[in-house]
Amino acid sequence: MNKLQVGIIGASGYGGAELLRLLLNHNQVEIAGINSRSYIGKPICELYPGFQEISDLVFVDEDAVIAASDLIFASLPHGISEPIAKKCADANKCFIDLGADFRLHDEADYQAWYNVPFKEKALHEQAVYGLSEIYPEQIKQAKIIGNPGCYPTSIGLALYPLMTTNYAFDEHVIIDAKSGVTGAGKELSEGSHFPNVNEAFHPYKVANHRHTPEIEQTLTEMHKQKVQITFVPHLLPISRGIISTIYVKMNEAINFDDLYQHYVDTYKNHTFVRVLENGKCANLKYVQYSNYCDISLHYDTRTHTLVLVSAIDNMVKGAAGQAIQNMNLMYGFAEDEGLKLIPPSF
Repeated sequence: MNKLQVGIIGASGYGGAELLRLLLNHNQVEIAGINSRSYIGKPICELYPGFQEISDLVFVDEDAVIAASDLIFASLPHGISEPIAKKCADANKCFIDLGADFRLHDEADYQAWYNVPFKEKALHEQAVYGLSEIYPEQIKQAKIIGNPGCYPTSIGLALYPLMTTNYAFDEHVIIDAKSGVTGAGKELSEGSHFPNVNEAFHPYKVANHRHTPEIEQTLTEMHKQKVQITFVPHLLPISRGIISTIYVKMNEAINFDDLYQHYVDTYKNHTFVRVLENGKCANLKYVQYSNYCDISLHYDTRTHTLVLVSAIDNMVKGAAGQAIQNMNLMYGFAEDEGLKLIPPSF
């Protein structure tokens, strides 16, 4: 049986390199080509020594990657993926975008938060939002996937079961989330410079992070009513991982055991979402380097506040792993193919 030929555009960044690391363990695919505008002609192992004697792939022109591939992943800053998606669509190739270009449905929202309009409006009508556990049937039929952001993945999965209940709650949700430094991408900035991150911990883009409209869009679609959030991300002095603590004010006392069971039932057939036992709390350490999302539930009976804690690896479930999970759904592969990664125990 011929293997699926896949290409990676933007393979020199953290997300692209993570895609390659995972795809090299996928039994149903073959890497047809990798691209980076800055490193054409150079081997990936020169940039990332971990690939030494594992991959001798050389960065090539993006058109060569598209021509050689059945499916193309793009891991690029916003505003760059749309023209590549158009090339793929014209060549009848599938396209999974790890950037932001196909995440938002509303052009006005995209323009307000990213300061550019949609360039290929027809493609946006075809694109499917790739939150794997929530939209699997749509993903199976898709040719273009907008892979969710890392924060929206951890938050959307944590809140989805609640959004599908009849419990009444305040539709203004408070979210306190923390990410490792790889979430900022490979380009060095003052905020991610080692002396400013080491032994430090601080919020950033307070109530003004670009994932805000994506999170609100997802929660509103789930709940079928408008949900607004106050979202405060923080930068942790670690390489990878996201921990999101979510506060939902319930309008009345709830049966916590029933709600907990609803969470268990919602995700019981989903390999990569683990609802932790009552009394345990999600910890990002125990999802690192894996495609798992761990969720724990807590209830403050005094204030009728539901507290949800969600942990993912921002580079795997929050980026490359979920992109591969979406590819698996699109092509009928086992959903965990290439993703059977065990988190560390210590």
